[in-house]
Amino acid sequence: MSYCLNPSCPKPINHPKSRLCQACGSKLLLHGRYHLLKGLGKGGFGATFLAADLSLPGKPLCVIKQLRPNTDNPNFLTMARELFEREARTLGRVGNHPQIPRLLDYFEDRQQFYLIQEFVKGNNLQQEVKKNGVLSEVQTRQVLKEVVTILRDIHLQKVIHRDIKPANIIRREIDDRLVLIDFGVVKNQVDSVVSEQTALTAFAVGTPGFAPPEQLAMRPVYASDIYALGVTCMYLLSGKAPKNMDCDPITGDINWFKYVNISDGFAKILTKMLEVAVKSRYKTAQEVLDVLDLEKHGDSLAENMLSNPTATDSNISTNRTGIASGRSQLRDRTTKGSGGRSMSTSKYRNSATARYKTVGQTTSLDQAAKVPTKPMRISAEEVLSAYDAGRKDFGWKDLSMQDLQKVNLSESKFHDSKLIRSNFQGADLHWSNFNDCDLRLSMFRNADLHKCLFHSSNLEGVDLRGANLNGANFKNTKLKGANLCGANLSETNLTKEQLEETKTNWMTIMPTGKRGFW
Repeated sequence: MSYCLNPSCPKPINHPKSRLCQACGSKLLLHGRYHLLKGLGKGGFGATFLAADLSLPGKPLCVIKQLRPNTDNPNFLTMARELFEREARTLGRVGNHPQIPRLLDYFEDRQQFYLIQEFVKGNNLQQEVKKNGVLSEVQTRQVLKEVVTILRDIHLQKVIHRDIKPANIIRREIDDRLVLIDFGVVKNQVDSVVSEQTALTAFAVGTPGFAPPEQLAMRPVYASDIYALGVTCMYLLSGKAPKNMDCDPITGDINWFKYVNISDGFAKILTKMLEVAVKSRYKTAQEVLDVLDLEKHGDSLAENMLSNPTATDSNISTNRTGIASGRSQLRDRTTKGSGGRSMSTSKYRNSATARYKTVGQTTSLDQAAKVPTKPMRISAEEVLSAYDAGRKDFGWKDLSMQDLQKVNLSESKFHDSKLIRSNFQGADLHWSNFNDCDLRLSMFRNADLHKCLFHSSNLEGVDLRGANLNGANFKNTKLKGANLCGANLSETNLTKEQLEETKTNWMTIMPTGKRGFW
């Protein structure tokens, strides 16, 4: 179909081949190149449309945002035009981020203003919750970390989003990465005019329930986005909008605890994000990232302390004499995962110790055990059972030819392991350690591998199409023949020499953050 841009048109839908609107006579082709296909939304500021760009090969889809000033006053139009151009430049600047739609064009046509942006195919988080139900704590943590990283980057550009909510976060279909849309800066600065005497810069932006008090009072700060993201996480965990939750009449805090089931650590983070007073809230996105990383490393340290008890000079002999009885008890203990799988603790006990080197006079029960001469062969089921039981160390193991599609094994340790021709398509493996691994010909298509370690690993012939490798470490990594088409390589330490041995395309996000080229 063809869609008419005239806001007063009684019947905007037309035949696909029509050049003029059959109802009002308006031209249907915008700017001589954009063929409007359907309306996506409308409000007091104007409307949003899906269109095809007929001037480019393949007629790619794009999103058109139309701003409609409701006055003919020349002074107002002049000021609106200045604001429009300023905000278009802002959107053009932040649109260089790989997780923000690019600004493709902007122009004025018959006293109406148009922004042309990249079309992102996928469902937003609100649609996901309505379709699939609420997210788990692990999934919500991932959303939080990914979106707060985007906020950190745009805040460095001195831009405040001001409308963070589930409907404005899209999971991009091509690579499952989250994309932040609808900054709304233009519509809110211009449409906020109550009268011709009102200052154009006086505006209140945001969605009720998601916007914090200072933002509704027209004093947004960077921490305003942090609050809105906290409310977004609350919605993802509960499926309830803030308007459907009780509120403390004295403090103004949302009583969200009774609607969710999360760990104390994550609850503490969200509570600080949702502080009504700005001074009590995280001030920057980097602060949120730091506390998430600190909590993760704290959990890892606690796990290592539990699984690797050490002994001093005075009790080495005592520890060694207790090995037999200790191992006998371990063989009797079993752990069960959420899916009902079970395995003896002793079956994966060695995965927590792998190869070791004695440091000084320090040793342990496991350090006194016999070290295998080659990686121990384990199955995908054993890996999942161990992970469900809270064990994440699979170092010095042979997982070749295993099928682990779409599993969650985030923050695991696979160092020194063999994973030849293994299938991790769509798996969540972020923050995992693959140092010194043999990963030849394995499948990691659309996998989440951000912040993973691949130091001195062999990734020859690996399929990494669409994988999220943001911040991964590739020092001394072999990548000959690896497929990186559509992968996100931003903030990695990949060199030009390494990339020359791989396959990339225009959708590949290079270490510089630019698509398709260095």
